[in-house]
Amino acid sequence: MAFNWFQRQHQDSSDTPAAQKQEVTPPVTEPQVDPTEDLLAFAKSAYKNIQQKQQASPVTTAPEVADVEAQTIETVLDTAPAVVSEVALTAELDVETANIDSLSLDAATPEPTAPSNLSFLERAAAERQAKQERLIAGAIEVAKPEVVTPATTAETTPDQEALAFDEGFLWSAEVLAAQGRRAEDISVEEITWLKKLRQGLDKTRRNILNQLKAIVGQGPLNQAAVSEIEAALLQADVGVEATDYIVNTLQKKLLAEVTPPEQAIAYLKQILRDMLDAPLQKAPSFSFAPEKETLNIWLITGVNGAGKTTTIGKISHLAQKSGYKCLIGAADTFRAAAVEQVKVWGQRSGVEVIANPGKNTDPAAVVFDAIAAAQARETELLLVDTAGRLQNKKNLMDELGKVRRIIDKKAPNAKIESLLVLDATLGQNGLRQAQVFSQAAQLTGVVLTKLDGTAKGGVALAVVQQLGLPIRFIGAGEGMEDLRPFSSYEFVEALLSG
Repeated sequence: MAFNWFQRQHQDSSDTPAAQKQEVTPPVTEPQVDPTEDLLAFAKSAYKNIQQKQQASPVTTAPEVADVEAQTIETVLDTAPAVVSEVALTAELDVETANIDSLSLDAATPEPTAPSNLSFLERAAAERQAKQERLIAGAIEVAKPEVVTPATTAETTPDQEALAFDEGFLWSAEVLAAQGRRAEDISVEEITWLKKLRQGLDKTRRNILNQLKAIVGQGPLNQAAVSEIEAALLQADVGVEATDYIVNTLQKKLLAEVTPPEQAIAYLKQILRDMLDAPLQKAPSFSFAPEKETLNIWLITGVNGAGKTTTIGKISHLAQKSGYKCLIGAADTFRAAAVEQVKVWGQRSGVEVIANPGKNTDPAAVVFDAIAAAQARETELLLVDTAGRLQNKKNLMDELGKVRRIIDKKAPNAKIESLLVLDATLGQNGLRQAQVFSQAAQLTGVVLTKLDGTAKGGVALAVVQQLGLPIRFIGAGEGMEDLRPFSSYEFVEALLSG
């Protein structure tokens, strides 16, 4: 059964309702028992269950060479008896002749050599020719196997990876346990992703966590401590507005009472989670997922280089794995080779791409055709790739508005989302792009990419605080599996975990 990443909070079978788990932030309280022993036992149980699941549904791995030869021989004998009956005599005669030649050659010279009067290159060529003849003679016994390339050869799935019981596993299990998950409900996909997320935010975490721990816990904040906290947050590109809000809220707490460092960090985590979840309070649904048996159209926008086309490929792969019927519309006809690039990603994810074979075609026409194809095939998720553009290119921004009008006219009943792909390494510069894009594309969310290559992971807080847009997906790597739906709790824990 496919693991549905869009609804993973709803897949566990614990007593707590799924909706309540998604919406209620886990309380920050001290457990009554030893947390280390509880966590270790929980992690061991989760690890054991994951191993049992992997053994129950073994994945196909590359067998040894000897196994391949044995399987090939058995396959040939089982599936081609008629061919064997017709070719048997000829094959036997050829084998005997080759063996006689080989024995004669071996008796004369144990190793294929050449006359000593030849040059080094000539002797090497003669030896290669002799070895090749012997290999050809021996290969008659085994028929040439048919090469069958599995769909997942290019990418190693989490199920195929050797999951280690290490510090990263313990931390990931702790994060999932704090969200109310049960050990038997935890999947290898979740553990693998959380480890990647924490590793991707490592640069940002190292820059701010040690400074915060050194500042908080020393009693009421004085002006020097406030300045240090502000500097740490600004260096992480949290932004001026978000930094002011965080510092003021934290200062009120620390002025009221002397708070130990760990409790102060826990309170800071709560502040950040509330900020990230604030835009979702106005949304009709707290979770973000395509509706089943309904056409969902996601318009993907952004500047060139932000990872827009790559994001489309990863989301389509995620949708396929989660059991959705997906389609891609290649409406980026402005950039050279953009259509070919999205086609490659479509092949990798196993999703069909609707494109116009002509050059410099109207993007709105491609979107029109893509919607028609999606409606005819009862597609559940249509991803529309738009031309990467700068926010100061008025003609391209107008074209983006035209595409949105085509969608509204052609599919009035579709669930439409407009997502802006932002490069996290750009920091505050990405906010200026988002402000202009939000006017033309009617943005409903943000996809934050390249978190693994920057120390500016705090830009997520700046996006939410200044734009009021929720973060829908985050990327922490270049692989197909390195883009996942955003969780404020997991993000903050990865950002501020000790």
